[in-house]
Amino acid sequence: MTRIDGRSAGQMRLIRFTPGFTKHAAGSVLVEFGHTQVLCTVTVEDGVPSFLRQASPPQGWLTAEYSMLPSATNSRTRRERNGPSGRSQEIQRLIGRAIRGIIDLNRCPDTTFTIDCDVIQADGGTRTAAITGAYVALKLAVDRCLRSGRLKSNPLKDSVAAVSVGLKSDQILVDLNYLEDSSADLDMNVVITQSGKILEIQGTAEKSAFTKDQVVSIIDAAMESLRPVFELQQVATEGQIAEG
Repeated sequence: MTRIDGRSAGQMRLIRFTPGFTKHAAGSVLVEFGHTQVLCTVTVEDGVPSFLRQASPPQGWLTAEYSMLPSATNSRTRRERNGPSGRSQEIQRLIGRAIRGIIDLNRCPDTTFTIDCDVIQADGGTRTAAITGAYVALKLAVDRCLRSGRLKSNPLKDSVAAVSVGLKSDQILVDLNYLEDSSADLDMNVVITQSGKILEIQGTAEKSAFTKDQVVSIIDAAMESLRPVFELQQVATEGQIAEG
């Protein structure tokens, strides 16, 4: 099958990380998956939510927020003035779960990390790009806290990235753009660590049910396609623009 943009079935879009994209955040990166662009920033604050104040041993907290700028798509998206929409809530919870899966919050007591993922331009895969960029922004923030003495030890246990995988006419396609996503028979989002562990799988059949073997093949395709992405993340966490 020839894809809309000429890629092979297992080929990611061009990925680019621009670290230090904003001045004031503890960590920031502009992540691009093809035409999808997401700005990820991390704020570090003292204190934790009330439900953690009596935790023993003491621990920190990490949360995420996600939003889409009005002009991110071809028709204007209204600002979410009365709180996040159901879709935004679902995505920001996914981002938070994914990143909490690779951080030891006992190593950052009385500290809250807030990750903001703002979609500047959307062309499919915004949630997977957000997760992938969120890790880079967090790593930059953690390194800054270690240098300043705010953290005594590195709480990050692994790195994490995500990719969307679709099934179209029985062929597995990785990193779907919007047109592919809207016409796929199956759409899955796979979140994995660099060590090869699965943090989350989201999958929905659009037209017909799928098999266990297809799920295994999709996970294998996701892991293989993300190998070079982890390498790009490493370059970006060192403060360099990474593209591939």
